Amino acid sequence: MTVKPKLDSKTLADQARARGAYPHVVDTAAYPDRGSTLDAIAAALSLPEHFGRNLDTLYDGLTDLSWLPPGEHVLIWRAADVLKRADLRSYLVVHGVLSDAQRALTPRKGQPDGRSLTVVLAD
Repeated sequence: MTVKPKLDSKTLADQARARGAYPHVVDTAAYPDRGSTLDAIAAALSLPEHFGRNLDTLYDGLTDLSWLPPGEHVLIWRAADVLKRADLRSYLVVHGVLSDAQRALTPRKGQPDGRSLTVVLAD
């Protein structure tokens, strides 16, 4: 089995821009806990003030994105392994919420607002 190395966040952001997407880099290298990770995601996506720093409101915000321009939004989670090593359970639930939100915003024919979410783990 060949394991592909993760690309660095700059390369991923450049690739997103090149295809007309909006990159949002979340760097959690210095934040090995769930709360700080949620805060970093909220900041990267400019989540509104009513974001409540919990998994339910994170999901709600990620599946709304109405304050951002229409198009593909690429959430690039840099150093996700830091949370994974420090708190596996928190990593798994945050990763799960991100995956669920990405699926919920998968482009579909007739999707009214034209926003989609792609989540990528980087370096």
